[in-house]
Formats: sequence, structure tokens, C-alpha cells
Amino acid sequence: MTDRHRTPALPSLPALVPGSLAAREAGVAPATLRKWVQLGRLAAAGRVGRAHLYRLEDVFAAERATRRGNGPRPPARPSP
Repeated sequence: MTDRHRTPALPSLPALVPGSLAAREAGVAPATLRKWVQLGRLAAAGRVGRAHLYRLEDVFAAERATRRGNGPRPPARPSP
């Protein structure tokens, strides 16, 4: 086979996984992922139907930031 007949290599795309699998891989409950989304520490990368899809690298980054305690914080509420 000559070089001009080879298919060029495609760049590797980050895998998107459903929340339940992402939570299992990170060792947290699916509710924890939903809470991180609510707090702005994690964002879904896509959807299939009603299922939110996440990049594992984003989930692991949110998990590390949460363990260190320096993840993005929601804005403070003004006191009455």
C-alpha cells in the first residue's frame, strides 16, 4: 500500500459519557455531579435525548477542585 492511499489519522476527540458513568468513574454519586453543575463547577458537554453527557477530564477536574476546596464558588448572596 502506498502512502497516498492511507486514510489520514483523525484527531482523538474527548469521549462523552452519561452522568451515571461519569459519576461512577469519579467515585461519586450521580447527585454529586448534578450538584456540581448547579454550583457551576461542572458543565455538561452535550446531550442525547434527556441524558446529559460529560467529558471525563472535566469531571475529574471538578472532583480534584472539590477535594482541594478551591473550585469555583457561586456568587455570595447579599445579606438582608
